[in-house]
Amino acid sequence: MAFRTLLHILSAALLSGCAFAAPATPPAAPSYLARDDVRAFAHELADREGLDVDEVLRALGKARAIPAVIKAILPPATPATRSWYRYRARYLDRLRIDGGVAFWDTHAAALARAEEEFGVPASIIVGIIGVETVYGRVKGNFEVLSALSTLAFDYPPRAELFKRELGQLFVLAHESQRPVESYHGSYAGAIGWPQFLPSSIRAYAVDYDGNGRIDLEGSPVDAIGSVASFLHQHGWQAGQPVAVPAKIGDLQKANAAIETGIEPRYRAAELAQLSVQADSPQSTDLPAALIRLESQEVPDEFWLGYANFYAITRYNRSSFYAMSVYQLAEAVTQARKTKLK
Repeated sequence: MAFRTLLHILSAALLSGCAFAAPATPPAAPSYLARDDVRAFAHELADREGLDVDEVLRALGKARAIPAVIKAILPPATPATRSWYRYRARYLDRLRIDGGVAFWDTHAAALARAEEEFGVPASIIVGIIGVETVYGRVKGNFEVLSALSTLAFDYPPRAELFKRELGQLFVLAHESQRPVESYHGSYAGAIGWPQFLPSSIRAYAVDYDGNGRIDLEGSPVDAIGSVASFLHQHGWQAGQPVAVPAKIGDLQKANAAIETGIEPRYRAAELAQLSVQADSPQSTDLPAALIRLESQEVPDEFWLGYANFYAITRYNRSSFYAMSVYQLAEAVTQARKTKLK
């Protein structure tokens, strides 16, 4: 009896077409062109950059808000305690070290040329591309037009920054003669092997493989030249150190140097007055910043960061980021030397 009753219920449900129907497809996000502020942006951009306003409007009509972009950029509800120990472990692993050796071996000629032309060591270029995208493995698959539109028009805290980048994306697409909706990258609009924002592509990227176009999405050689160009234009000093360990005598005194930030400004004598000295034979009297790398699991590390360390922070304004690039570069260099023995 129970079995026949169940069959009856299932048959009725199937005939009614409701109880077991597939869930309804959610409605498409409304077009940004329905908003006055977006249309005003399109007209202002076209006037300022000499673009066809109808083309700008047509493209913005294809852009859609991406909730995942807002979710990704929002700070966590409960911020995690900063830890260099955990941060470092994310980037100094076998995948990136072994991958860095393979990337260097594959592109040794381009890396050597970039080092000669721009003064930036091959190891640092490898370190940045390794940290950014694991040598092109993780470039992001967000449609950049929609990602930047979402942040420009639906994320007020940083709307002005992302409106500028959205505008730069349109100009970049126009200059490159490709559809603006054809770019894909990170949730924040960073593109290609080195994760350049549109403004950085226009300002610093180079056609390093000589094929007549800049292609950071498909050409690792263009990425190599572009990373070197970026660091060169942000003050990289050829042949100078990046960072050395520091020894602290009196932390209370040393805090005065830590609190002034990551821009190098202290000579060795000034650091000595603050109870700080280099703990390395590679020390120099070049201006330095005192960098504190905080961890909860192990004692904090203290480093002196020179102009080249500061240049890396122009790529990502974080001392953790810059140190991970530097230490990955050193680890790949050592692994490559071991392999070549």
